Parts: sequence; C-alpha cells; structure tokens
Amino acid sequence: MGAEAVMSEPHTPVSPGRLLLDALAPQLLDRDFARFQKLILSETGIYLAPVKKALLTGRLGSRLRQLGLTKFSEYFELVTSDPAELVEMLDRVCTNETHFFRDPRQFEFLRTVVVPEWQRQAAAGTRDRAIRIWSAACSTGEEPYSIAMTLKSLLDDCKPAWRIEILATDLSTRVLAKAEEAIWPAAKCNEIPATLLKQYMLKGVRSQEGKIKAAPELRSLVRFERLNLIDETQTMRRNFDAIFCRNVLIYFNAETKKQVLGRMLDGLAPDGYLFLGQAETLSGIRDRARTAGPGAYQVDFRAAEGR
Repeated sequence: MGAEAVMSEPHTPVSPGRLLLDALAPQLLDRDFARFQKLILSETGIYLAPVKKALLTGRLGSRLRQLGLTKFSEYFELVTSDPAELVEMLDRVCTNETHFFRDPRQFEFLRTVVVPEWQRQAAAGTRDRAIRIWSAACSTGEEPYSIAMTLKSLLDDCKPAWRIEILATDLSTRVLAKAEEAIWPAAKCNEIPATLLKQYMLKGVRSQEGKIKAAPELRSLVRFERLNLIDETQTMRRNFDAIFCRNVLIYFNAETKKQVLGRMLDGLAPDGYLFLGQAETLSGIRDRARTAGPGAYQVDFRAAEGR
C-alpha cells in the first residue's frame, strides 16, 4: 500500500492491440471476484466494490498470461498457497501515487512549529537530540525524503548534532525497491523547493539524463521495510516523534481504521505527532487525541490515563 493506495486508473484511449488482448484474456467470474475481494480485504483492509471487477481483471490478467494460466480460479489457488505469489498479487492490486511535499501546510507546520518545539525541549534538557519518524505507506519514497530534506535543512548546522532516523514502510515490495533506489523523473523537480532541490538532489547525466537522485547524505537517513498496516502480528514500533500516515485510511472500513489508528497512537512518544491526509480524521478514537495543526494530532495522555 502506498502513500495513496487506490484502485483506479486514468482514462486513456484503448488501442486495437489492447482490445485483442482483452478479448483473449481469462474472464473473471463473479464467484472468483468475490473470493479475490474477500482475500484482498483480509490482507490489506481495502474493499473492492463490484465496479472494480474490470480493473482487477486487467491488473491480474497479465500475470495469468505470464504464468500460463487460463482461469482466475487457478490463480486464486496459487496465491492462497504461495506466499511469494500473494505478495506479487498485492503489488499489482495497489496503485501507488505520491508527491514530494504533498500538502505543503503540514511541512510548513513541521518546519515552523514542530522542529522548533523539539529544539527548545532539547535546549531545556527534556529530550535528547534524536528524532525518530515513521512514514507509513511510503510508496516510491517521495514522502520520507521530503521529511528528510525538511529536517536536515533545519538541523544540519546545529551543535551538538542531531540524529535523524526515518523508517519508511509499505505493503508493496515493488514500490519499496524504487524508493530505495531514490531515483525519480526530472519532472519531480517542480514539487521540490528550489533551495532544497539544489542542496539535496543530484541531476542525472548520460544514461541517467532526465532523472534526479537523492544525495547520499539524504539516503542515509531513511530505512525501508515491508510492513502491512493491518497485520497485528507485525510488531509496531514505539516512541516515534512523528508518524505520517496520509491518504491510506480512507480505503479502510471503520473498524480497520480504528484499529490501525489506535496502534499508531500507541506508537507515539509523549507529545508525538500523527499526520493524516486531508480527507482523514480520527473517527472512532477522537477522545484519544487532540488537534495540533493541519491534519496533525497529538495523543491526549490525560484522556488515556482516565480510561
């Protein structure tokens, strides 16, 4: 699941070749769609409405052809018996869309309110000079590297030095590989403030022309791991100063959203911040946190102690 994991695709003209492939593709019967629907919901928390049947057919049809399968029922048996193929299927189901500095108000809040607050606390001796941030559903890495650029630009010249650790996770192994590579099309330059672009991004030359890459000092701050947000058997880290989980919860049902949010609030350090997407709220656990900024929340520990 990426910074935005969605089941959608842009409207583009369909070529005659594509029409022929579609005609020859295996047909997804209603009973098989229902089985995939249930499996995807249980594995990711994403509910595929019946109108997504054609899209799921397209996403998985090419994989069936690669494997020489002619029926979706055969493929379902494979993904439910082979963990590696289950990961492959989930990679194909999730479309990952993200941008550098998405929702600039939150990065401005991080820059002008949150980081100065941490600096004051460190000067007063009430916290150490280490920042731990989790970018959940990080997709191809734009979010964690945006966070890294923001923090590094503010703290690089501070003495004593600060330690910055950013954990970036996603369900999709495909997007995590791209994120670790830290290479993007040069068109992404338009999303990055000019001063940060010049300071932290390398311009591709020769075979890499038309691309940009995060500088080594930026890449050293970010660690990538595969993690399924709804898998309660995976250990949730603790004492994060901030968690970014944006534009993901809107694809979960109410109960799953409540569980994921609860575990994230449990993972925050005292006075830590949880950043959500513009269309997301703390529905169901609103009594556990207070609004701190644009799409940002802090745990209300007094409320938690009173429960």
